[in-house]
Amino acid sequence: MQNKSIPKTVLITGAAARIGAEIARTLHAAGFNIIIHYRSSASAAQDLSDSLNNLRNNSASTLQADLLETHKLDALIEKAASIWGRLDVLINNASSFYPTPVGKITENHWDDLMGSNLKAPLFLSQAATAKLKQNHGCIINIIDIHGYRPMKEHPVYCAAKAGLAMITQSLAKELGPEIRVNGVAPGAIIWPDTELNADVQASILERTTLKRQGCPEDIAKAVKFLVMDAEYITGQVIPVDGGRSLNI
Repeated sequence: MQNKSIPKTVLITGAAARIGAEIARTLHAAGFNIIIHYRSSASAAQDLSDSLNNLRNNSASTLQADLLETHKLDALIEKAASIWGRLDVLINNASSFYPTPVGKITENHWDDLMGSNLKAPLFLSQAATAKLKQNHGCIINIIDIHGYRPMKEHPVYCAAKAGLAMITQSLAKELGPEIRVNGVAPGAIIWPDTELNADVQASILERTTLKRQGCPEDIAKAVKFLVMDAEYITGQVIPVDGGRSLNI
């Protein structure tokens, strides 16, 4: 039996920084308890958790896991659900991203990019199904507009995100009516760690309809909408890209 007096709980993978951290802050402000998953960013995850707990006591926690260790994902979900006795939302945000130009692709690249962007979200969603069904919860996958339109020198990453878009639709059919499954596909939100010079950045923004870069808050607001205000939406992916996908 779920304790209805406890705020709803959301597990966000890769939530220590960047878009994941902004999603955590946004949903925390909306009243959710937040579980911040991280792989190696322990300090950043703890800092975020501390900041959220300073705003509302006992409302944030951290969990470490390597999501490529598939055999440990059931235990991760059990641990997440045990913190406050419930799990209502899973947000698959963790992602590896780097170029893999043809001629330089290795099997390790394939395993890492497919693992983090496709395999882990699928198996983590499967592990969370029983807990989410108890509360008619939802799953949100963070995809990418390049899961629909390829980006040069990133064939493995793009293929993985394309697969995640299909997994989103497939899981929506499999898990309804108890669990809704949707996705958000960011465009030019945060520049990647791999360097893009000013001319390349300007060229990318010129191909957006709104002629400007987005921000992590734009993604977090879309996630919040799908979690809180979209009870009759499932199997959909919302591009948050300033119209970039119209002009790719």
